[in-house]
Amino acid sequence: MAATEASALPPTPPQRTPVGRAERFVWLTARVLEQHLFTHHFRGGPADPVETALDAYRNGDGGYGHALEPDLRGPVSQPLHTARALRVLDAVGRCAGQRVERVCRYLTSVSTADGALPAVHPGQRGYPAAPFVPVVADPPSELLATGPVVGLLHRNDVWHAWLFRATDFCWQAVESLDEAHPCEIEAALAFLDAAPDRSRAEAAADRLGRLVRAQGLVTLDPDDDPDTQPVSPEDAPVERRLPYDYAPTPHSLARAWFTDEEMTRSLDHLAAQQGEDGGWPVRRRHRWAPAPALEARAIVTIEALRTLGAHGRALA
Repeated sequence: MAATEASALPPTPPQRTPVGRAERFVWLTARVLEQHLFTHHFRGGPADPVETALDAYRNGDGGYGHALEPDLRGPVSQPLHTARALRVLDAVGRCAGQRVERVCRYLTSVSTADGALPAVHPGQRGYPAAPFVPVVADPPSELLATGPVVGLLHRNDVWHAWLFRATDFCWQAVESLDEAHPCEIEAALAFLDAAPDRSRAEAAADRLGRLVRAQGLVTLDPDDDPDTQPVSPEDAPVERRLPYDYAPTPHSLARAWFTDEEMTRSLDHLAAQQGEDGGWPVRRRHRWAPAPALEARAIVTIEALRTLGAHGRALA
């Protein structure tokens, strides 16, 4: 096109809606996977490109690696990478079939003696990892790793021999939570929101809701000074949990923990966190290297938009 023709084109209108501003941020910064996810969720794009992009992270053992979870670098399969892969497949309605069968075989191969998952497999040694991610020779079972995976598989009606012991582990871990970390509560909810025994799940969620409020594991007024908020010793003040963190959709069992006013305030705060560049900030943990920080921002930007949309907020 000639320069005179190009100059005659009308200027691109500024993107002033939350989705429009986020779209520019995603195209400027995100990986191909998140670009396709954004297009699928907010522009009516198909699921096939998402699935194809996700395949780049899949290994021959059925697990996923290659920094799919930004805080773990390197090619080796890890439970945390595989959990994120399942979330992507669930988000586009593809959490089924031979792909998930292969995932379950991988999960079986890396399970601990009680049938649950470690957060990080020792194969991570030698590859970069965030300083707050422990890499040990004999990692313990973790609700943080097991709960979300088991919940996603149940939500998609996946049945595999691995699920039986893993589900038993989750019930025992959830029902014994006492002095909890917010991440453990979130992992417990990921399991409870899809656990097949609904009456048991509702009872467990009710107990956790009382625990969250009693232990100050949620900030009910986002305008409160972060330095006065009770947080876990591992967390920085900016890593406060708000009601939407526990109830990212109105269908979550955690939605009953909060009044309409409390939820509205937290969603107002979430909407206001969109930056001038269109992206949302990474609140969890101190990002330890430029690439993980940038990759994580695209992920949390999509999650923020989906949370706001799920609760009926206008985005376009």
